[in-house]
Amino acid sequence: MRSASTQQPGSARPERAEPPTGVARTMPLMALDRVPWRDIQDSTGCAAAIPLLLNGIAWGDADTARAALDDLRKRICQFGFVVEQATAATVPFLWELARLPHVTCRPQIIRLLKNIADARQWETTASAYPKLLNRRENPVVWERAARQAVRARRGELKRLMADEDTEIARATTELARSLSE
Repeated sequence: MRSASTQQPGSARPERAEPPTGVARTMPLMALDRVPWRDIQDSTGCAAAIPLLLNGIAWGDADTARAALDDLRKRICQFGFVVEQATAATVPFLWELARLPHVTCRPQIIRLLKNIADARQWETTASAYPKLLNRRENPVVWERAARQAVRARRGELKRLMADEDTEIARATTELARSLSE
């Protein structure tokens, strides 16, 4: 015989993880809803999952954050060099996460930004197959917009290079080198 649950059914919403103490409530991810994620594409199709992944990176424990970043990488910079339509829209949030001290995978985020800054796959392909530029969805434009989005926030480099974490400083130095080329 099964016993009845002692929990009261209710309409209470599940508790949302609160930001760690000392983290400003005006978080960068507050602007996620300003991006039309359902209208843009990542490598899997609709980019609607990107906000969930960014939140996982921001507020997850080390394993959760790393898994979310790995999934995000596959969606916006597949193989480390193929960007998608959603990449440029995601880049400002990556910069913001790279600056937050509580984020556990900051060096990996910075390396992803470097991969995006170095991406030239679509341009290289278009030089061999110019018809690619005539498609309605032009991945060369996405690639350029993604690289520009990384460059637009290069003012963050100095602060990140001065970080006490040597892995963050090293990854930032590599990104700075890429951006200066």
